[in-house]
Amino acid sequence: MTQGRPGGGTWAPLWERDEEIGAAERAVSGLCSDMTTEGGLLVFSGDAGIGKTALMAEVRRIAHGRATVWAARGGETLKSVPFNVVRQLLQPALVALSPDEVREYLGDWYEIAGPALGIAEPGGGRPEPQAVCDGLVAVVSRLSRLYWPLVLLVDDAHWADQETLRWLAAFAERLDDLPVLVVVAHRPGEANGDSARHLARIGAAARPATQLRALTPDAAAGLTRATLGEHADAPFCREVWAVTGGNPYESVELLAKVQDAELEPVESSAAELRALNRSARGRGLVARLEELGTDVTRFAWAAAILGSAISVDLAASLAGLPRDGAEQCAERLRAARIVTGGEEGLEFVHPLIASAVYESIPPATRTAMHGRAAWAVTRSGRGAAAASRHLLEVIPDDDPELVEQLREAATEHLAVGAPDAARSCLERALREPPRPAVHARVLYELGCATLLTSPVTTIGHLREALSMRGLSQDLRVDAVCRLSQALVHNDQLGEGLRAITEEAARLPAGTDRLRLQAVHFMWEGIHAGEEDSPGRSRRLAALAGPLSGRDNAERALLILRAFDAMTRGENAEEVVELCDRALVNGRLAPGLGWTDAEWSFELRLMLGGSYAFADRLDRAESLFTEAVKAYETAGWSGGHLALAHAFLGYVYRRRGRLRDAEKSLRESLRLADRVGQGGLPMHWEAASMLIDTLLARGHAEQASSVADRYGFAPPNASTIYVPDAMSVRGRLLLALGRREEGLNELEATAKALTARGQYNTVLAPWAYDLARALADEDPRRAADVVTDARVQAERFGTDTAIGEALRCEAALASGPRSVALYAKAVTYLEASPCAYEHAVARVEYGIASGDVEELERGLALARSCGADGLAARAERFLAGV
Repeated sequence: MTQGRPGGGTWAPLWERDEEIGAAERAVSGLCSDMTTEGGLLVFSGDAGIGKTALMAEVRRIAHGRATVWAARGGETLKSVPFNVVRQLLQPALVALSPDEVREYLGDWYEIAGPALGIAEPGGGRPEPQAVCDGLVAVVSRLSRLYWPLVLLVDDAHWADQETLRWLAAFAERLDDLPVLVVVAHRPGEANGDSARHLARIGAAARPATQLRALTPDAAAGLTRATLGEHADAPFCREVWAVTGGNPYESVELLAKVQDAELEPVESSAAELRALNRSARGRGLVARLEELGTDVTRFAWAAAILGSAISVDLAASLAGLPRDGAEQCAERLRAARIVTGGEEGLEFVHPLIASAVYESIPPATRTAMHGRAAWAVTRSGRGAAAASRHLLEVIPDDDPELVEQLREAATEHLAVGAPDAARSCLERALREPPRPAVHARVLYELGCATLLTSPVTTIGHLREALSMRGLSQDLRVDAVCRLSQALVHNDQLGEGLRAITEEAARLPAGTDRLRLQAVHFMWEGIHAGEEDSPGRSRRLAALAGPLSGRDNAERALLILRAFDAMTRGENAEEVVELCDRALVNGRLAPGLGWTDAEWSFELRLMLGGSYAFADRLDRAESLFTEAVKAYETAGWSGGHLALAHAFLGYVYRRRGRLRDAEKSLRESLRLADRVGQGGLPMHWEAASMLIDTLLARGHAEQASSVADRYGFAPPNASTIYVPDAMSVRGRLLLALGRREEGLNELEATAKALTARGQYNTVLAPWAYDLARALADEDPRRAADVVTDARVQAERFGTDTAIGEALRCEAALASGPRSVALYAKAVTYLEASPCAYEHAVARVEYGIASGDVEELERGLALARSCGADGLAARAERFLAGV
């Protein structure tokens, strides 16, 4: 006779898992030893049934009574449900807190992470996925202090939703600073796309990542005798191993069948093992389920449709059974070791069983049950987003109501920061398909849903939407503006301009056409390859000249005119006056705020940049500080926030706060790297600013490293940069001692900018670097270059521009004339808001005049700015005096 098993059908001894259990023991002990101990990450991977879930249960047992344990698992039919797994992990703890406590612990992240966790209503905006991910990392970081020591278990991570995996990958890389142990189990090769990349990041951070192996013959024999009795003979044990391939789950289930059949564990019974094993999985499991009766089968199907935390009432509704009949079915499934009961509802004993049952449902029946499940979820008041995973499985059938449900679900997904889920809903709506009157609108919504995360996807959908009937004029204009923005962000500026031109030609004079004209001027204004820049400037000046700024289209044109005038080096006071006219009571007008979608955020960057280079750094700093705060509050932590940090950092650079500038610019590049690895316009923008800042600090090798990392070299991108990228690159080459390359770059810069009519010597200071480089071999040309630059500087009229021109002129002169020019330069730069340029002028003036007091003043300024190279230069001269 066979012997009984401890714990019944779910008992699974952890044979040959001593190493993994030991790692778990050490990790838990280390976690519990001290709150300051760094966290840990264990990853267990292996094929289905290899024992991952049993190992996770053992980790829970080890941690029981010593640590707080939160657990969750992915589900094959739940992968499309955003934040499903992270909600399983965190919701129980958060629900146990009072609303005030939740707000306290989530802090500034409540409005961003709360909706994703299902504990707060979404706000009116659309948070970026990365911001929501950052919010979830912050939430768990804060909760880890409250619930220390904390162990997080995530089983079947290959079936976790993409949003959870994004968070888990980011959180795993923070564990060195947090007292949390994370344990992840997954099947290798089951995930794909972004989910696979997130799992790879998690695996790379693990200590250790373990690939679980099948049982050896000896272990299979030990398991067999522990289950059936020591009298199980060697041939029988060997056949158990051969039939199951050493798979622990299949071995346990096979031995359960041996017990049920009261089969003697001896060699003469071994031939029956294969038939018993087939009944434990696949078609054999399905046949066994069918033997339990039609009602039980339909109840099991309903449970498989629902996936996890299965409500008996809801399963009964899907199966068409009364409540008492459903309870009986559930009990029979428990007895057959197909489902198990839990506080949160029913669960399948093993994912292999759930998959086999789900796949056994006839396709037409499965679709119909998903449809009924969607109806039941919607009726329960949980909303279209909760029902969307079922709606996605319904066969397309030209159903306008289904299209509306999916559009509503997409809106709800976007509101919690899950654009990929929204995209799935809208793509499914297109397959229905929508009625002609709605089709273009769905494409437009799909394009808007992907604008912040996938410019390429946005381009395709918006182009298709614009090719169809169904968009109102205002939506067409908005779609064209968004399309042009996506094209520019994808470095296809020329195509963006063509899209604007073609649409504007269709419209009569009015606000919509004026908006398109403004957007066209905006993209032209940053187009490095523009052929008729002077002509565009004349047209823009004529259009903007009489405008008073009565609406946002007029305000946009005033900003564009100010930016153009600034780049061309026109009078700075007029630039500032244009900027001021574009504001309302000194602030951005409603509809032109940093997070307003109607106008591209580049417009606000142009406004702040115009102020910055016109020596109104206080106004520029106020604007960009407001931008950072607005994007962080709204949960936008992608390209918008990256550029806000970049421009704020460059304002710090202009102010002479070089350390702050470097910090902000490196943060900008870190954020930009999360959007895409190099090559995007935002990378070059921030890299140009950071290289300029590092050169000012005297850190040429660091600047070179940044240039190499971000490909800051020809061919040039199609947009212009602030400061001018070619000017910065020429200065970098000279600083690295690559004189010939630097000269070539500066000569090319002079030619390109002169052709475009861009003469702002602060925005593009190529003339000064070129003149200094030419001073020895061609002093006459050097003097001509500086003379021309001084004319342009005086035309622009700021203290900074004039002071820098005088400083360069002084560097090329000698004797008393040089000292006199330096004195004038110091006077102008002392009056300017640019402390670094003032410091350089003081040091050079002190050296030229031999005035130790001036040199010491310059040294003090250099040190306060963080200009290490300039300070070292002053110190060397003072040491020799």
